[in-house]
Amino acid sequence: MHSSIRQSARVLTAAVLAALMGYTQTARAQATQHLVSPQDLHKATQDATQTREQNQKTLRDFLSSSEAQKALESAHMNAQQVQSAVAGLSDHELSQLAARARNAQNDFAAGNMSDHDLLLILIAIAALILIIVAVH
Repeated sequence: MHSSIRQSARVLTAAVLAALMGYTQTARAQATQHLVSPQDLHKATQDATQTREQNQKTLRDFLSSSEAQKALESAHMNAQQVQSAVAGLSDHELSQLAARARNAQNDFAAGNMSDHDLLLILIAIAALILIIVAVH
């Protein structure tokens, strides 16, 4: 009988110690300051979403121009398919193509490139969009 009381006391002591250790670790984890606050995380998410939307708008505007429509027609590409494929690009791919589109528009507006050069760039960007989406 004496040994079963001792055994019960050991089990009870182990259970209490385990519970205290678990509580201490939980309390310590809650007390430590997060490396990234929820507000910072939310802001970063909003910023990334806005950047993605702006890049999509840049590409769609570029591909919607009359020059782009002519270039896509001459290359026998479906303009609607290219426009739809923009949404399937990753953030990185979208960022790179939007930057190329902005550069091409700026160069064309500044007179640094001809209509022919712009058409080639338009076709190249449209082809890249279709290839990237097809590979995914």
